[in-house]
Amino acid sequence: MIGWLYRAADGLRRRSLGGDHGALGEDMAYRYLLDRGCTVVARNYAARSGSGEIDLVAWDGGLLAFVEVKTRSSDDYGAPDAAVDKEKQRRISLAASEYARRAHVETERTRFDIVSVILSRPPRLHWRRDAFRVSVI
Repeated sequence: MIGWLYRAADGLRRRSLGGDHGALGEDMAYRYLLDRGCTVVARNYAARSGSGEIDLVAWDGGLLAFVEVKTRSSDDYGAPDAAVDKEKQRRISLAASEYARRAHVETERTRFDIVSVILSRPPRLHWRRDAFRVSVI
């Protein structure tokens, strides 16, 4: 029963979001992480300093994951997560540093993940835990 509801919700989201692949992918990634036992505590967190933005922030067990979601209509030009270059990682880490400081979470209890979403039928999602590291957050 619940699978039917998810498929119906996906169909409605596709229609309402139209060409906004990013928002659709973030919605799918959000539900994907919830289904795998994560507790999502923030969506589209923008650092007050203006230094960066994080798509999803989620607790996965005892670790706080800063999750970048990359969505593509196909993988014809490579995997979506390949678009997370060093500059993007730097901006994510700056926002993550601010979030962790404000939430009083030690650096040792954080990691950076990427969820790749390919909008095929059915959609394909791949969660890369600990996808990249930064020297200091």
